[in-house]
Amino acid sequence: MALLKHYAQALLQNRTLWRVALAVSIVAIMVLATMDTRYPMPSTPSDKVNHLIAFLELTILTRLAWPELRAFWYVPALVLFGLGIELVQATLPYRDFSLKDLLADGIGIAIGLLPWPGLPRAGKLDLRDSPESL
Repeated sequence: MALLKHYAQALLQNRTLWRVALAVSIVAIMVLATMDTRYPMPSTPSDKVNHLIAFLELTILTRLAWPELRAFWYVPALVLFGLGIELVQATLPYRDFSLKDLLADGIGIAIGLLPWPGLPRAGKLDLRDSPESL
């Protein structure tokens, strides 16, 4: 069990992995958000749930990729990303702008900011946070 915990901690601390996952997620979300709705795509029954899940994921991936970064810096970026998606959708004939989608994005971000087991705390790390201090 200790070995499993060690591997889980190592995985959670692999910033490169989480940064790549975040970049891939951003690209995938942009593609899905601008795709013509006539084509089948992975989805939930509610578009608002899709938004909530997407921004929950982006928030958690950001926290894993940059654990020292405070929410003050990345929450506005995520909100602007959501606004950017909506502005692009407003220009597409098969999509539309929705404030409810932005609200769902914000709720996803808020849930992602909750304390999650295993996620490192924001702030500067010190020697007390190193495995050798145990």
